[in-house]
Amino acid sequence: MPIRFRTGLAAAALAAGLAVMAAPGGGAWAQVKIAFIDPLSGAMAPIGEHGVKHFQYMVDKINAAGGVNGQKMELLTYDNKLSPQETVIAAQKAIDAGARILTLGNGSGAAAAMIDFVNKHNDRNPGKEVIYLNYAAVDPAFTNEKCSYWHFRWDAHSDIKMQALTSYIKTKPNIKKIYLINQDYSFGHAVRKSANEMLKAKRPDIQIVGDELHPLAKITDFAPYVAKIKASGADTVITGNWGSDIALLLKAAADAGLQVDWFTYYGGGAGGPTAIKQTGLKDRVYQITEGHANINTPENIAWEDDFRKKSGGQGWWYPRVRNQMQMLARAMNEAKSNDPKVFVEKLRGMRFKTIYNADAYMRAEDHQFFQDMYISVLTPVSGDLKFDEEGTGWGWKTTAVVPMAETDVATTCKMAKPS
Repeated sequence: MPIRFRTGLAAAALAAGLAVMAAPGGGAWAQVKIAFIDPLSGAMAPIGEHGVKHFQYMVDKINAAGGVNGQKMELLTYDNKLSPQETVIAAQKAIDAGARILTLGNGSGAAAAMIDFVNKHNDRNPGKEVIYLNYAAVDPAFTNEKCSYWHFRWDAHSDIKMQALTSYIKTKPNIKKIYLINQDYSFGHAVRKSANEMLKAKRPDIQIVGDELHPLAKITDFAPYVAKIKASGADTVITGNWGSDIALLLKAAADAGLQVDWFTYYGGGAGGPTAIKQTGLKDRVYQITEGHANINTPENIAWEDDFRKKSGGQGWWYPRVRNQMQMLARAMNEAKSNDPKVFVEKLRGMRFKTIYNADAYMRAEDHQFFQDMYISVLTPVSGDLKFDEEGTGWGWKTTAVVPMAETDVATTCKMAKPS
């Protein structure tokens, strides 16, 4: 199906789904604990720390609306140091502390460990099941061959994002030579694989002049990598890098005066906008996301304004966290239960209206969330753009919207539903 790009957005209504319901039989539920497990130390700490702010903001909003089934939510936070082993330790600590809802985003290695842990825990502990809500780990395997009844993903996986990016690139005849640079682990491998396959299918005339992998969160100076990009003659770079790896890569590009277009998954992460401004590449650094601060609906603008006041000026990076938490609260209230084994069925196949007044849904077959995807570019704030990023005076501007129907990739998931 040919891709259609649209730039006009209708006014949106924020999905509520937070209605308060009494516990069945008039009994009281225990405090509802949700455990946030992500890197809170090391090079990726800024990503995890800002994630905590998102989840605490959502917990506060849910509680202000009455909580779930008449009970308040409480956020527990754990540092997994971006380690699969530490993730498992943190998950067990969270369960011991009474959490039955676990959320983790950053690092597909950590996410894979979490899926395996939750599957085994639930098999061994009937009646004490826990659920894993994934807000950022985008290895396609998690909703394909590694899919799990106890795992739900709200971020678009890397193949969905690459499908949107490459369809956009198809419309840009000025792009002739592309350099791929990605992190050397499952997610980075997925990005490079889909980029090679989709570019070959959609733009066979494009040359892939470099295909680089580097260690995750271990490179402090990307100058040697940028020198390779410069020497390759590339006019465009595609990268799935996130956290310090995208910020430091862009900084090195700025220092070297590298003048290329950038198509990124996470250019808006900590330090990214600052580095982009330093490059002086106005309208040349793009990102693919499920939304951004400057989508001009009244509800989105009000949300962004309120969050920035409460977060010390930092922007709302993760529209998917809002979607995840609103849908979670709605599922629990509709099920009249805070037990994952009960409310999980309400999440499967749930239809949802985003803050951008767009339809979205959680596919029951694989627990992958589908939504419109936005391609935006960092540009000086003016006119209809209200919010900048990191005090740079530059903010994200929509260049294209990829409708949800055109991101709906097939799945190989064979979901095993517990008896």
